[in-house]
Amino acid sequence: VQLQASGGGLVQTGESLRLSCAASGRIFKLNGMGWYRQAPGKERELVAGITSGGVVNYADSVKGRFTISRDNAKNATYLEMNRLKPEDTAVYYCNCRAKATMDSGAYDYWGQGTQVTVSS
Repeated sequence: VQLQASGGGLVQTGESLRLSCAASGRIFKLNGMGWYRQAPGKERELVAGITSGGVVNYADSVKGRFTISRDNAKNATYLEMNRLKPEDTAVYYCNCRAKATMDSGAYDYWGQGTQVTVSS
């Protein structure tokens, strides 16, 4: 399973960005998908997650500003980020838990990361 993320960039405070992530390769079942971020000198943290059934959860710091969604037909997830703040600056990673075959276990997979920089 491979994850390809895109959509990062440099924006000013208050602006918006939309991240996209598509899973490809051998996928029998795609379970939860999510976005994590890691700022310099900090640990990686969960930003938002969404189950295969569409149940979502968010970090408190992004509630009301970020929206996660997914397109099961495309094995894709999206993160709409509004009212961005300098503290949102980080490398954003796409994540999913998937079964490659019917007989395999479910494992976590990670995308390559996309940089989001918010200037003040």
